[in-house]
Amino acid sequence: MKLSIQENLVPGKTLDEKVRKAEAYSFEGLEVWGNDLPQRFREVKETLSTSKIKLSTVCSGYSGDLLGPDRKTREMAIEGIKERLKICSELGGVGVITVPTFGGPKISDLYPWRSDIKEIEKQILIEECRILGEYADNVGAYVLLEPLNRYETHFINRLEQAVEICRAAGREHIKVMADFFHMNIEEANIANSIEDADGYILHVHLADSNRLLPGHGHTDFKSGFEALKKIGYRNFMALECGIPGDPDVELPKCVNYLKNLI
Repeated sequence: MKLSIQENLVPGKTLDEKVRKAEAYSFEGLEVWGNDLPQRFREVKETLSTSKIKLSTVCSGYSGDLLGPDRKTREMAIEGIKERLKICSELGGVGVITVPTFGGPKISDLYPWRSDIKEIEKQILIEECRILGEYADNVGAYVLLEPLNRYETHFINRLEQAVEICRAAGREHIKVMADFFHMNIEEANIANSIEDADGYILHVHLADSNRLLPGHGHTDFKSGFEALKKIGYRNFMALECGIPGDPDVELPKCVNYLKNLI
């Protein structure tokens, strides 16, 4: 397993400064934000080409909503994800982290035809994943579905729900991202949930129970890491959390803490 970090967590005025810092802290990967990635593709490519740091993943950043209220909103999300998948592939990353929707349902009640909005949402997402999966298969980067806790989305809160979408979509490049912060809230047993998702987890986010650096809360990372080892996980685990103190002090400490657990 390799350690990565989101670019915004690393001190530095430029991406080059951030990458040098991440390398000095002993990280192996960098997760970049997708919102302005098309405009800074060349900068990211040139910076990473002179470093041991590799691109791990692209974190969201597209417009629209896969479960938005209308066709235009959903198509906007599909096209935005495709654009970032292509860039991610060209930069050598694993894939694009994708949250189907934030908050509550946006699709109107279809009474009297159907009132089971969640089932309708599921079928829409499966079809979207087939479209995205075909494109992802061609470019070679993965769509990484991220389950969020119930306070951030009504849809896909647990790993098993994301795996169900992957299986129904039937595309190789539709997989799952496991986030320890969300799993700590939603999974009855993190280790068991990871093992049950064997073959589908291709990226991991790390944050403790209080959304701070691992080691500052009560999440049991050790058993989770053992489960990841058991399923043969060898990809990146990226920090997505707050830093309680000086990053130049706390980030190297966190790397040591995690490597001792790994």
